[in-house]
Amino acid sequence: MHTLKLEVNDTIFDKVMFFLNNLPKNDVKLTVESSTKSKPKKLNSISIKTKGYQFDREEANAR
Repeated sequence: MHTLKLEVNDTIFDKVMFFLNNLPKNDVKLTVESSTKSKPKKLNSISIKTKGYQFDREEANAR
């Protein structure tokens, strides 16, 4: 058994599926994965140590 990976546009997807579905079922195992155009973005976070920091409201308002 061999594995093939095809990336096809939506315009020819139906034609490719028609061809693959007409092959002998005992010789071909068909698996379809639908992919989205945008992959989810991985968000990274950072930790800021603020223990002992004094917040000055007047200084912040001056900015």
